[in-house]
Amino acid sequence: MNIRVAVVGMGYWGKNLVRNFYEMGNLKVICDSNSSRQVTISEKYPGIEFRQDYQAVLDDDSIQAIVIATPAITHLKMTKQALEAGKDVFVEKPLALNVAEGKELMLIAARKQQILMVGHILHYHPAIIKLKELINEGTLGRIQYIYSNRLSIGKIRTEENILWSFAPHDISVILGLLNEEPCEITCTGGAYLNKDIADVTMSQFLFPSGVQAHIHVSWLHPFKEQRLVVIGSDKMAVFDDTISEKLKIYPHKVEWKNRIPTAIKAESEVVELPVAEPLRSECEHFISCIENRTRPLTDGDEGLRVLKILNECQKSMDGNSYDNETKEEIEEKAYFVHETAVVDEPCDIGAGTKIWHFSHVMKGAKIGERCIFGQNVNIDANTVIGNNVKVQNNVSIYTGVKIEDDVFLGPSCVLTNVTNPRSQVVRHSLYEKTLLKRGASIGANATIVCGITIGRYAFVGAGAVVAKDVPDYAMMIGVPARRIGWISRHGLPLKNPDEEGIYTCPESGLRYKELKPNVLKCLDLDEEESLPESMREGKVYYDSLVHPT
Repeated sequence: MNIRVAVVGMGYWGKNLVRNFYEMGNLKVICDSNSSRQVTISEKYPGIEFRQDYQAVLDDDSIQAIVIATPAITHLKMTKQALEAGKDVFVEKPLALNVAEGKELMLIAARKQQILMVGHILHYHPAIIKLKELINEGTLGRIQYIYSNRLSIGKIRTEENILWSFAPHDISVILGLLNEEPCEITCTGGAYLNKDIADVTMSQFLFPSGVQAHIHVSWLHPFKEQRLVVIGSDKMAVFDDTISEKLKIYPHKVEWKNRIPTAIKAESEVVELPVAEPLRSECEHFISCIENRTRPLTDGDEGLRVLKILNECQKSMDGNSYDNETKEEIEEKAYFVHETAVVDEPCDIGAGTKIWHFSHVMKGAKIGERCIFGQNVNIDANTVIGNNVKVQNNVSIYTGVKIEDDVFLGPSCVLTNVTNPRSQVVRHSLYEKTLLKRGASIGANATIVCGITIGRYAFVGAGAVVAKDVPDYAMMIGVPARRIGWISRHGLPLKNPDEEGIYTCPESGLRYKELKPNVLKCLDLDEEESLPESMREGKVYYDSLVHPT
């Protein structure tokens, strides 16, 4: 299906979005209040409709997605209208003007199950993608300090100050590189051209890990500079977006001689990067998320985190300190936590997720949208859990476990992360990886031995003990577990294939075929494709097929 997009706003940045969506073949409508742009649009983009009436765009059922490139002050109203109209939305930064507005948009998106993506373009830049990879691999060593300069002489805005105009990109990138939020924030600024509209700001951050960072932004600078510097204990990295060699590594070292630190300089190393336009990658990611109904890299959660930091920078600049009371005030989330549950910060929890009685989410956990965690669930540090995951009572999810979207964990099922645990032997650095792939179901009291992969839509019966990898769509029972057959995405046994070896789900009609031994594929839907709405309501009792009367 070709996703049809309307771009709203044909100004300084909107024209770049228009160009990309047009070249991708997704652009249907350009909406702008300035009628004089219609002539230019008809000449440059033949076949594309021009409209001034935003409501008419929202009423057009042929348009699936809205891209908003209008002034920040309009983002709340226009994004809200689009989400309520059932459209997926890509809104340029910032998501809104304050945390309350951002939270409201996230709640609407979760309720309507619409895609909400924020335009933080640097996350799609090849240099930033590579830089994050280098940090995660430990190439730079322990990260000590990060600073960013975003400076220029050029377009000066009056509807927003330099902090809100320039800094969102750098805040977003630093949060992404460190995967944590600052515990202390200070910001100073100066307004030289227009009263109360800062032209220059310096923001400083301290993170729980001990990393410090600062962001310097200005539109009163003699030349353009867009530079991000990451200082590690082993190497230093420089991302400079104004030159052809975007990312360089400096293997400088500091050696101690006679108890005095001495810098030992080395030649820089240019990091080879794939050729890609970040904005094109960002636009393609938006379309892919719509097609597959997946969570964007820069979703509403990410936009809200940046918004929260911007608000605190503004408060600091206005003379209000970042204290615990203020922090608690802005920590209102678009998810529910029961009063008896404990959530250790910082962690990342998506909109619409519910965490019930006596559960515990530990620091660094990453949980997607619309998840449900029952009573007495423990989610360990740095665990990664996707969207729409259902976890029943008395389940512990340990570090090393990764759970993809749409997984079901039955009551008291067991997950582990060390094969040979000993109380006297510390194996914290040796946790084994366990992957539960999209749509898998684990029955009550089943045990999943660590270091294995449970395939997509596999079904592990109650009380089973699984110690080996499980293929997609496998139905597993017993101790040790063995495959007794295949099961459909709807959780119903697949029996009696036709002459061509094709199984048909008795509930959905979706067809499956064993392409080679132990490899079953759905012929009608990709394993990563969401179920159509018409197939999401169960209609057939399992027992009527397994034990027919």
